[in-house]
Amino acid sequence: MEELFYTNPYLLSYIIFGVFALLSYAVSARLKYKFKKYSEIPVNNNLSGREIAEKMLRDNGLSGVRIIMAEGVLSDHYNPLTKTVALSRTVYEGRNVAAAAVAAHECGHAVQHATAYGMLQLRSHLVPVVSFASQWMQWILLAGIIFINSFPELMLAGILLFGATTLFSVITLPVEVNASARAVRWLDRAGIVNYEAKPKAVSALKWAAYTYLIGALASLAQLVYYILLYLSRRR
Repeated sequence: MEELFYTNPYLLSYIIFGVFALLSYAVSARLKYKFKKYSEIPVNNNLSGREIAEKMLRDNGLSGVRIIMAEGVLSDHYNPLTKTVALSRTVYEGRNVAAAAVAAHECGHAVQHATAYGMLQLRSHLVPVVSFASQWMQWILLAGIIFINSFPELMLAGILLFGATTLFSVITLPVEVNASARAVRWLDRAGIVNYEAKPKAVSALKWAAYTYLIGALASLAQLVYYILLYLSRRR
């Protein structure tokens, strides 16, 4: 395997891209299927995603967080800078298990922010670095590959920038898992989902988390590839 890489260093890149592209497609398809399926299961009290989000925020003593409708599908997110929970229309208006799970998950991020959850704070501190890295790393890596023998320091700089984005992806995993755990506990405690619906809410959030897992693993694999490519210059 090592000799094959040094003979054709780009082969590993093609393999990484192909494997994770297939995994990403499979997980995305499964996630859409789950959300469509669980969108047909109503929640207790017939509450909408917006109403569920409002209730979770109230129950956690958060009064300064706004809830707005966002464009797109599965575009739901929490913005810590504006303290805004943005819910897609299907979640904002939905009165089902899928909508409840997503709305509670995003409010879970708001609770993390309010309680100074360590991993969320660390991820927030990395945002400026990742923003800079995302803008320049592809060009620096490309130049580094071209001039890897004459100017290897350029490739090393690209690896460091890519490493920052990889670290961000890895840190995102516990942040998302923790937000989902908070969501499920609250949905159960508040009586939003019953005994039969709770596992479905867990399943929906689990498949959403898998998308972050695949992204983190793909980034780690690509980082290893760049490191091996950098080391191969010595051969």
